[in-house]
Amino acid sequence: MYKKMLSIMLAAVIAIISCCGVYAEDTSALDINARSAILMEASTGKVLYESNADEALPPASVTKIMTLLLIYDSIASGKIKWTDTVTVSEYAASMGGSQIFLEPNETQTVEALTKSIAIASANDAAVAMAEYIGGSEGGFVALMNERAKGLGMKTAVFKNACGLDTEGHVMSARDIALMSRELMNKYPDVKKYTTTWQDSITHNTKRGESVFGLTNTNKLIKQYSYATGLKTGSTGKALYCLSGTATKDNMDLIAVVMAAPDPKVRFAEVIKLLDYGFANYEVKHGEPEGTKKGDVTVYKGEKDSVPAIIKGEVSLLTKKGSDTALEGKVELSEAVNAPIKKGDKLGRLVYYSEGKEVGSCDLVAAEDVEKAGFIHNIGSILTDWLGA
Repeated sequence: MYKKMLSIMLAAVIAIISCCGVYAEDTSALDINARSAILMEASTGKVLYESNADEALPPASVTKIMTLLLIYDSIASGKIKWTDTVTVSEYAASMGGSQIFLEPNETQTVEALTKSIAIASANDAAVAMAEYIGGSEGGFVALMNERAKGLGMKTAVFKNACGLDTEGHVMSARDIALMSRELMNKYPDVKKYTTTWQDSITHNTKRGESVFGLTNTNKLIKQYSYATGLKTGSTGKALYCLSGTATKDNMDLIAVVMAAPDPKVRFAEVIKLLDYGFANYEVKHGEPEGTKKGDVTVYKGEKDSVPAIIKGEVSLLTKKGSDTALEGKVELSEAVNAPIKKGDKLGRLVYYSEGKEVGSCDLVAAEDVEKAGFIHNIGSILTDWLGA
């Protein structure tokens, strides 16, 4: 009797875990050799593994993920352009550690400095870009902390733009996964640099012109065939950190380790996490963005209807080999009044799995429909009258 009750209780607990989306897979065999670690699926944000993932620790140059994110934000908003010329300050040129040996008053393009940050983890380039975007490194740090707050990075406190050891400059593995996810999902073009093994920039100074070689600090892109990035970091306080990203079978994973004991271990442990994720999980995607899902009648418009298309995409993370499927249901307005602007919401595409709603995305107008003028209205009236 006792055993039967115990079995029923255990089954109930498993059912509750399943409904809440918490994965009960035994991960004890992973035994990650780092003070903190996390594995996240990028499209859904689901955490597949974590160990001490919320402890605030020095992140070293993994900091530069946020620096890159703000650079790409500034490009996207039109605040800066890739071809802009940046003049290097004496302060930026004084940065130690990993660098490209910029000189005071040297000029470089935004593009050259950005790839130097992404590939060679250049501290001097990071500070030069911070000053260019924020007016000063302090101004840029304020933007970093503001962006972190918006991403839900609960323990992150940025004190500089490059990750050199500074008292109070900390974040957790979960924080790093969150900013890595934002960068890779929102700006996939960054992989142009994060997957580059070697490149170069040209210094033009009073001493003349010279080519400087860039070699990627992230050996994961050489060691792991599915790797897409992202950023290494190491200092005396931080030890060895890595945010590693990879794509396989249409699934994107982010593996973060902090305070690993040596550089080889950080790469080995990230590969261990990525292998675990790819072996045990898969992502099922809804219909792609831009797919037409119907037409909506437009009253008093220059056109009688407007196409409704999908905005965004829904993804479902499942255990590998499961029969779980996504089923979509279209919910559209029957009619709308002109004028209609491209992107106006017309309805929703709701996805269900095993009878439960698991996600939705908006259905929006594919084009503008202006309000009909007097002549168009007269023509419509005559057409209706003659047709009658």
